[in-house]
Amino acid sequence: MTTFDYDLFVIGAGSGGVRAARMSASHGARVAIAEERHFGGTCVNIGCVPKKLMVYASHFGEDFKDAAGYGWTVGQTSFDWTTLIANKDREIGRLNGIYEKLLSNAGVEIFTSRAVMLDEHTLDVGGKRITAQNILVATGGKPARAEIPGGDLTLVSDDVFYLEKQPERILVVGGGYIGVEFAGIFSGLGTQTTLVHRGPAFLRGFDEDLRHFLVQEMDKKGVSLRFNQTVTSVERGPGGLTAQFSDGSTQEFDEILYAVGRHPNTEGLGLDRAGVALDDRGAVRVDDYLRSSVSSIYAIGDVTDRLQLTPVALAEGMAVARTLFRDTPSCVDYADVPTAVFSQPPIATVGLTEEEARARHEPVDIYRADFRPMRHTLSGNEERALMKLVVARDTQRVLGVHMAGMDAPEIIQGIAIAVKAGATKDVFDETIGIHPTTAEEFVTMREKAPEPQARAAAQ
Repeated sequence: MTTFDYDLFVIGAGSGGVRAARMSASHGARVAIAEERHFGGTCVNIGCVPKKLMVYASHFGEDFKDAAGYGWTVGQTSFDWTTLIANKDREIGRLNGIYEKLLSNAGVEIFTSRAVMLDEHTLDVGGKRITAQNILVATGGKPARAEIPGGDLTLVSDDVFYLEKQPERILVVGGGYIGVEFAGIFSGLGTQTTLVHRGPAFLRGFDEDLRHFLVQEMDKKGVSLRFNQTVTSVERGPGGLTAQFSDGSTQEFDEILYAVGRHPNTEGLGLDRAGVALDDRGAVRVDDYLRSSVSSIYAIGDVTDRLQLTPVALAEGMAVARTLFRDTPSCVDYADVPTAVFSQPPIATVGLTEEEARARHEPVDIYRADFRPMRHTLSGNEERALMKLVVARDTQRVLGVHMAGMDAPEIIQGIAIAVKAGATKDVFDETIGIHPTTAEEFVTMREKAPEPQARAAAQ
């Protein structure tokens, strides 16, 4: 009988890897984990946590203005970038310590070095040869770099969290959630912000009403939006960085942030030596139980290029632990996973978009509300909210719920439970709302929106 050093060796101490390691250890497994950079991974260090803190920071300027309508007199205000970054770093350092302590308390052995596979059971961990019965790859993803002349002069999202100075002018390239969120952050903090995207509207894959609504709201907030364009080159000059656009125009900025997607972080891990199959984007191919093409090697999180969401990675980590060490083969249900973009205003969604629903569940009924939230009736702020239900006409099951506006992520998290439970429109209608709130709109919408053909004819 072959004896291994560990029952499970985890490569990467991000949220998913830490959860898998802790849960496996709690089931009695001998577990080790290797992390060469940050405990907590992308989300805690250079992703959703520090970005959300920056979103909070960027709201105060608007909040100070809104307060005047409620009788508040706010004195002279100013913003200091270095204070925000220093306080952010302190909080992230605290979270790093918590993640490391969670692992130690669970009995997981920690290696603060790079782990590389030598074969399906053997790793080189900081020069030490280690064997494991099972290996879990949880190395996450990394931002794509600009592949244009002068691309080395640009930033990626990782870099933003360590900028020493707030730029006065910034160009954000990309229409995904990262680009949209950072455009809102910088604009809210007073930076002159431009966002360029190669398509006609950002956030491809989200509900079309939501996408176009957010375009209007961000435009009102002063973000300069350039659609159907790309950046073809970047040059450094005496006044900053000059971006050449595909329409032939140029513009000067202090910083240019490339947010054009992320790639699975699989390079240099020795996966080829172990025989692990990757897809054409470099992601680890896994089955429903997160097992790779090699029976002893599993993968979770962004490195599999499925749903790039921290809670999904956590669920996958739990599933692997149950499969391996509780004799309970477990899959993750990827249907009706709620998600949010912390744009300004934020958007959140669960279930099918109208476009997906019409393709899969013809016919459908659409309920839509577009209004100015009560908070802004005295503030003078012109920000609006959009709320939408997508309902299967035959069964009346609510297939999708979408919202743009203040507190959208908080509201949709609760609504997601109803959608996951298979609630019908009647259940929504029979639920008594909390008044006065924005959220009550979801249980008071009674009038169906016109069919697309009727809308088109009216226009």
